[in-house]
Amino acid sequence: MQAVVKLEQNQGVATLTLNRPQVLNTLNEDMAFSLRELLGQVGSDDTVKCVIIQGAGGNFMAGGDIHAFAESLQLSPEAQQEGMLELINIVHDSIRLIREMPQPVIAVVSGIVAGFGVSLMAACDLVIATENTRFSSAYCQLGVSPDGGNTYFLPRLIGEKRAKAFTLLGEVLDAHMALSFGLINTIVSTDQLTETVQRYSQRLVIAAQPALANSKRLLNASTQNNLEQQLFAEQLSFTECTLSPDFAEGVHAFMAKRKPQFGKKENA
Repeated sequence: MQAVVKLEQNQGVATLTLNRPQVLNTLNEDMAFSLRELLGQVGSDDTVKCVIIQGAGGNFMAGGDIHAFAESLQLSPEAQQEGMLELINIVHDSIRLIREMPQPVIAVVSGIVAGFGVSLMAACDLVIATENTRFSSAYCQLGVSPDGGNTYFLPRLIGEKRAKAFTLLGEVLDAHMALSFGLINTIVSTDQLTETVQRYSQRLVIAAQPALANSKRLLNASTQNNLEQQLFAEQLSFTECTLSPDFAEGVHAFMAKRKPQFGKKENA
C-alpha cells in the first residue's frame, strides 16, 4: 500500500506529497496522522532548510473525505463528536507545526484547493499556483463551519469582507483572482512549475538560516503584537542574528563584493 503522504528529501529540501489522487487528495484519518508525523519530523531536522507541500495527480486537496464523513453519520452523536474532535485536533497540530517550524514552507498548488486544503495552503509561508487552480471554501456548502485556522488566516490574507464572501457565499476563486486578493504569491504554467519550485526552494536553502527562521517568527507574531512588542522582538532577534557566523559572512561578502556562502561554521 502506498503512503498517503510521501516524504522525499534532497539537498536540504523536504517535499511532502499528499498522495490520494484517486479521491483528489481528500483528507482522511490516515492522511491526518501521517501529515502531522512527517511535519514534526522535518521541522526538527536541522538538515532540512525548506519544506514543500504538494498534491499528487494534479490536485492539491479537495477538503475532507466525504465517504469518511458519511460513515461517521452511522455512529452515535457522542461517538461522532468524539471522532471529529480527535480528527480536528490532529489537523490543527499540523497547522501549528507549519507555523512554528523554523523552515520556510512552500505550498505548491494546482487543480482543486478546497476546504481544509485552503487552510493548509494558507498556513504555509509561500504559495506557488498553476494557472488551472481553483479555490473554494466548501465548508458552508457541506453544512459545517471552517477549521484548520481558516477563519484566522483568510481575514488577514485577503481582508474580512472578501473572506466572508468566499466562505458564506461559497465563491470559487481562479488563480488570477487569488493572486489579486493576496492569497497566493505567484502563478505559473504547468510546464514552468518544476523550475519555479526549484528556484524558490534553492534561494531558501542557500540563505542564512537563522535570519530566515527569525524573520518567519517575527512576521507570524506581528498580527498579535502591538508596535512596542514587535519592536522589542525585532531588537532581540536582530542582535541574536549578529552573533551567528552567517552575519560575519554576510558582512565580509558585501565588503568583498561577492556572493555570501552561508551555513559554514568556518565563516565565524
